[in-house]
Amino acid sequence: MPPDRSAGAVALVTGAAGGIGRAVVRRLRARGMRVCGADIVLVSTAADNGDFLASTLDVTDEKAVQDTFADCAKHFGRIDHVVHLAGRVGGGPLHTVTREEWQRLIDVNLTSAFLVARAAHAHLRATRGSLTLTASTNGVNGGNALSGPAYAAAKAGVLNLSRYLAKEWAQEAIRVNCLAPGPIDTAMLGRFDAATRVRITASIPLGRIGRPEEVAAAVDYLVSPDAAFVTGTVMNVSGGLLLD
Repeated sequence: MPPDRSAGAVALVTGAAGGIGRAVVRRLRARGMRVCGADIVLVSTAADNGDFLASTLDVTDEKAVQDTFADCAKHFGRIDHVVHLAGRVGGGPLHTVTREEWQRLIDVNLTSAFLVARAAHAHLRATRGSLTLTASTNGVNGGNALSGPAYAAAKAGVLNLSRYLAKEWAQEAIRVNCLAPGPIDTAMLGRFDAATRVRITASIPLGRIGRPEEVAAAVDYLVSPDAAFVTGTVMNVSGGLLLD
């Protein structure tokens, strides 16, 4: 087994105030990592022992993204792993989606991944680190009107951006992988009424909604030494909703 050098490693996590983001931050800190948590709202954390730096970040703002990476690297001295979780869901059908809403969702879900990857590159090249982007089952199976066409298109773009970067950055020993969560018990799912949640649950072969901690466990694996030979993969965390 490769040695676990997680103690002292630094991870930058976007979307850190969300349900999945909080679970990922807890998991990585428990592994011994120092974490920079960024979100559109300020991230709070309990028992900060000097291993956590919180910042506000609009992931569609190029300068703000660059500044967040610079601040994290200055504070902790390095960045080993980047986990980009920030995103926003939409809704359909197509004829109800305005051009402004379409562009907003593309920017938040896809353009942000480009901006984060570009800001992360030099840091991860220096540490031979990893980038984990977040897509969705909607980016693989076409999605539906519950999340809308822009969300499905953006998340499909994130999938191929991950694959592209995995090939381009492999020569620099940077690993790039992608999460494809199914329905997870977060505020994003909480916007639905009880009847819709029942229908969503019935569509999942394992018969339940996923937990944020289960996505965090997938992230934990992807940033660990056990995943040293894993790049360009899509981590399917969907309870069987998506069959590879």
